[in-house]
Amino acid sequence: MNYSDFQVILPVIISFGICVVLCPILIPFLRRMKIGQFVRNDGPKTHLKKSGTPTMGGIIIVLSVSITCLLYLKDNMEIIPVLFVTIGFAIIGFLDDYIKVVMKRSMGLRAWQKLLGQILVTAIFGFYLVNFVEDTTLMLIPFSGGKYLDISYLFIPMLFLVVLGTVNGSNFTDGLDGLESSVTVLIATFFTVVSIGMNSGISPIAGAVAGSLLGFLLYNVYPAKVIMGDTGSLALGGFVASAAYMLKMPLFLILVAMIYLVEVISVILQVGYFKLTGGKRLFKMAPIHHHFELMGWSETRIVAVFSIITTILCLIALMGID
Repeated sequence: MNYSDFQVILPVIISFGICVVLCPILIPFLRRMKIGQFVRNDGPKTHLKKSGTPTMGGIIIVLSVSITCLLYLKDNMEIIPVLFVTIGFAIIGFLDDYIKVVMKRSMGLRAWQKLLGQILVTAIFGFYLVNFVEDTTLMLIPFSGGKYLDISYLFIPMLFLVVLGTVNGSNFTDGLDGLESSVTVLIATFFTVVSIGMNSGISPIAGAVAGSLLGFLLYNVYPAKVIMGDTGSLALGGFVASAAYMLKMPLFLILVAMIYLVEVISVILQVGYFKLTGGKRLFKMAPIHHHFELMGWSETRIVAVFSIITTILCLIALMGID
């Protein structure tokens, strides 16, 4: 292994180490502060035992990634917009978690407040892309042999659709122990490999996210000792969306973030079907991972299947780059 190879792997190792060190420190702190998971009564009954599990663990993920990125900012300025979006959505998630858990208001931020915050972060990111990134309206087309699609004036509307959809898809995915962490560590690994191949400059933050999630999974797999909460799930969605745009690869999210997409669509279909039929349900429960739970699947089986699907789709996406 030469020095450049080690430099590629180092952000993963650093972020992993920071996360592994922080978890035993912050998890007991969250428990002492009574920052525990609130479980809704209308969810799967098996989840009632999760009540009180320390939440807002996303703070650990964001800290691990941020500290690691500080070591690479000087030579990789492309990290800044991705880190901004990641932290920006983490703040929105933190406020939502804080209101729900600490202030005991079960719904957290009001829908319009959360949406306004998400629009603001996305708008600032869009401003950066338009003004500081060359050929920003170009998107790499999967399996096209390296051809790009120029969407011109549709760029901004699509940016908001993709970013907000990805962030909320990530949020919906965070419903089982280890599910969001397992799926997103694979997506982060995909972006790490691609960013290295493209020499894009965002590989340190992509590797840092992968490393932090590997460390977090040690405490987040079933039965979870800590839950990331909206602080983590919104931050990770922000990372995935912004990384895709920095690489000009938002179209690839259809593949690598398919689980996010399916989770969002399942909720939309459930709500729409419920309203159209006057109370009937298309799924036993949405998001769709709860549907499989109520069919008798264990949490670990669902996480394994969704992770396998993401792995296969990431490999297919890698083949679709050239």
